[in-house]
Parts: sequence; structure tokens; C-alpha cells
Amino acid sequence: MSRYVWNSSNWTNFTWDQSTIWPKVADVKFKQGQLLTKLTALGESDRTEILASTLALETQQTAKIEGETFAIEQIRSSINRRFGLSEAGLPVQNRSIEGLVEVLLDATLKANEKLDKKRICSWHGALFPTGISGLRKIQVGKFRDDRGGMMEIVSGAIGHEKIHYIAPPATQLGSLMNEFFIWWEKSKSESDYIIRAGLAHAYFVLLHPFEDGNGRIARALADMALAEGDGMTYRYYSMSAQLMQRRKEYYQKLEEVSRGTGDLTEWLSWFVSQFEEAIGDANRRLANVFMKAAFWHQHQDLELNSRQRKVINILLEAGPEGFIGGMSTRKYVSTNKVSRATAFRELNELVEKQIFQTVGIGRGLRYEIKSV
Repeated sequence: MSRYVWNSSNWTNFTWDQSTIWPKVADVKFKQGQLLTKLTALGESDRTEILASTLALETQQTAKIEGETFAIEQIRSSINRRFGLSEAGLPVQNRSIEGLVEVLLDATLKANEKLDKKRICSWHGALFPTGISGLRKIQVGKFRDDRGGMMEIVSGAIGHEKIHYIAPPATQLGSLMNEFFIWWEKSKSESDYIIRAGLAHAYFVLLHPFEDGNGRIARALADMALAEGDGMTYRYYSMSAQLMQRRKEYYQKLEEVSRGTGDLTEWLSWFVSQFEEAIGDANRRLANVFMKAAFWHQHQDLELNSRQRKVINILLEAGPEGFIGGMSTRKYVSTNKVSRATAFRELNELVEKQIFQTVGIGRGLRYEIKSV
């Protein structure tokens, strides 16, 4: 068997180089403070909308990292109901989505509440309401027992598998998880919250206490540590979306940690860099919110139907580079479930009212926001 970090004696006493990590943490905290200052300038409805969209993004991307695809419309249906936002036109809730949203909200809204075996097992139960992962029945709401052999993290086709990590034996999980919960409480006063988030993520992934869902819970724990530290119960930035953008690198860094000596300097340095990128992305999305508010202030007296407003908001939220290919008649038909003739007429009304401008000709004709 390959040697993993847990083969070392006293392996959970992780170390890191403070002189390498602290300057990065100080820099990202400054940028986080700038973001929070901008948020205070938003009205209540705008703050609610951006945190709902961020939670939707976090939910979608933390599942996508594990290869599970959830439609953003289904996620928004679950989130909008919780925030008292409109569910009009959104599909009915999906039990797996409901469970993941519930876990993320519990982790952040109740960040200061005790973390123990009962709570974390309830999260696992929420993630797998049917007791099925893919096509496989798993043990839900309880730690693995290695009944089918030791827990292996494997990739590749059958016959060409590559083992990335073998988790500690299930017989050690009882004491290891108790040690983790004790560390969680002590680290509140011993570690900076951004470092603590990175530590909690790596620590939990290395323990790998469940048959499945460990990555999603590890990312929820990172969010929980961040919420507890910065006092923001809602996330206005998405770590999972950033990690999804660096998915290959993300798994590589975790594999390096699993085969390392317990020195987490490189992992923490990388984690803080990803946190900084997530803050930058939140700033860009926030700029879209301000742009959207400015647009509707400028056009507050304009007579538009609900379909036209919906399409305008889609383009505004996507930003200048976000809506690939621009708005077309076909996309308008699909978005609003109307006839092609209605779509053509309503889009051209927006052109006449100086809201949209056309780009291209013939089949390549597209509509874009003209001015904000």
C-alpha cells in the first residue's frame, strides 16, 4: 500500500509556514472588506437577490464538482421559496437539491452552533434522501464501515483505474472524528478564520468518513468557518464556483496533501488564492447588480410587459460578456414559451424603445442591451 499522510504518527497535527500564508490572508481580507463596503450600499431587495443567486451558484457548483448536474432553475425554486422570492415559472423542487440547499444554509445560518456527529450525519442524510448515490445504495447518515474494503478514491475506466487516495480504516473513525470535532471548537480561537476554512476542508477530506458526499460536506464546513469568522451568515461569494473552475488543480492539490507529511503550506496558499478569486468574481457580479439598478432607474417609466422585463434582466445579470451569442428570436421563444411571431414583435418593440440594438443579419441576428 502507498504511504499516505495518515500513516504518520500524530498525523492530524498539521503545520504551515506562517510567513508564507499571512501576507496572502491580509491581502484577501482587505479585498473582502472592500466587497462588504459595496454591499452596504445595496438596498434590501438587491442584497436578497444577490445572496439568493450566490447560494444557487454555490449549490450548483459544489454538486458539479462531484459530477452531479442540477438545473439552476430547480435550485432557484428551492432558494426563492426560502427567501420569500417569486417562484413563478420555476419548476417544482427536487429532493436532492432541497437537501443540499438545506445543508449549505444550516452550515452558514447556524455557523455558531455546535458541530458534532449528530449534526454532520444529518447533513449526510439530507444529501442522499433516497439512500442512493448514482446507481449504488449507500449507508446514509452514518460513518462508513468499510464493509466492501477500505475506502479508495479512484478514477479511470475499469481495468485502468488509478488510486488517488486510500482513507484511514473505518475502525479508526470513531476516535478520529471525535478529535476532529474537538479541533473544530479549539481552532475558533487558535486560527484565523480563512486559514481555518482551508484546514477544515483538507482535514475532513482526508478523514473521508462517509461512503459518498465527503467533498460537498468539506466545502460546507469551509463555508461554515468563513461565516463564523466574518460574521456574514449569507455568502456573497462562491468558493465552490471558483473550485469548479480549477477542478483538476483542486483534486491535484488534495492528492498532494494526502501523500504529504502534514505540512499544509502549499494547500493553504492555494486555498487563500482561490478565496481571493472568489471575492473578485463576487465584485464583478456586484458590478452587474449596480448596473441593473442604474438601468431600471433610467427606464423606470418605460411600459414593458413581464416577458420583456424578464429577458432584459437575463441580459443585465449576465453582463456584457456573460450571455453567449446574445438574445435571439429562438432564445426569446424558449425563455418565454411564446410564438416566434410574438417573440419577433416584442424584441423589435425593445429596439424601437432604444433598449436593444441589433447585431448581425439573417440567421445571425442578435439583440443586445443598447445602453445602461
